[in-house]
Amino acid sequence: MTRLGYQIPNFTYPGVGSDGLFDVVARQAVEADQSGFDTVLVMDHFYQLPGLGSADNAMIECYTLLAALAQHTERVRLSALVTGNTYRNPTLLAKTVTALDVVSHGRAQLGIGAGWYELEHDSLGFEFGTFTDRFERLEEALQIIIGMLRGDRPSLAGQRYTVHEAVNSPAPVGRIPIMVGGAGERKTLRMAAQYADESNLICAVEDIPRKLAALDEHCARLGRDRSQITVTYQTSACIAPTHEQAEREADDAVARIPQLAGRRGSVITGSPEEVAAAYQRILATGVDGVTVNLPGNGHVEGRVGLLGETLAPLIAPPGAR
Repeated sequence: MTRLGYQIPNFTYPGVGSDGLFDVVARQAVEADQSGFDTVLVMDHFYQLPGLGSADNAMIECYTLLAALAQHTERVRLSALVTGNTYRNPTLLAKTVTALDVVSHGRAQLGIGAGWYELEHDSLGFEFGTFTDRFERLEEALQIIIGMLRGDRPSLAGQRYTVHEAVNSPAPVGRIPIMVGGAGERKTLRMAAQYADESNLICAVEDIPRKLAALDEHCARLGRDRSQITVTYQTSACIAPTHEQAEREADDAVARIPQLAGRRGSVITGSPEEVAAAYQRILATGVDGVTVNLPGNGHVEGRVGLLGETLAPLIAPPGAR
């Protein structure tokens, strides 16, 4: 499971067009693979998100990208953070994740959430529905997908999906872990407790203890061993060899992509020592690990490696926390 994940959230890099785009992305994945990250993750979106750029900025389809990155990496797990359930029929998603597991020799992970980006749905023709609709679809999808990934032939006559003895062959190479993304205390964390191996939280740092308590309560009610679930926390950083250089690179990123200005205050920015200290405070809240992106300078050669080398020593081995 993920304890130190590197997420690639954007594909708009200075002076890089479509012909050179994958090379920059692959270099980040290779640096992550070699510097201590255990998972490489990409967003499952078709339009860029409002806080990271404009909707028409570059966005590579995630599962095609992950399959390609599998051929350039050796150790890291590969996952979406997270798959939008509304974009794919669950049987297709189970087949897609299994294919990723086969081509990566057993390194696939399924990150999944209910879906939320209304503009993307409306523009591209995906049904959005209500909040309740999306969570009902997610729960039915999880029942189908988990059955297919675990070697069953699931059947379901649900309100949202209908399948009959769904076959998944070839089987995954190993057991594909499942991450449920989000921090909703009533629905999302209950689904994580019921179905997932990992919960990835997006919330204010001060809210983490309350989210962990909610997850604990769901596990107790469902009879689930809470220690079976790894909890990671989603973050953004801008690291460089010196504080001044990190600040300069963050400012340069805002100049290139004005939408990043709204995130500037929440991005952990500084030298390796400063970044390590900030992440030590996050880990002290009780989470098992973190997922990190570098929206401003991940494309700069060496920055992902520096981040991995800085954070890997902070992550306790499984069972130690």
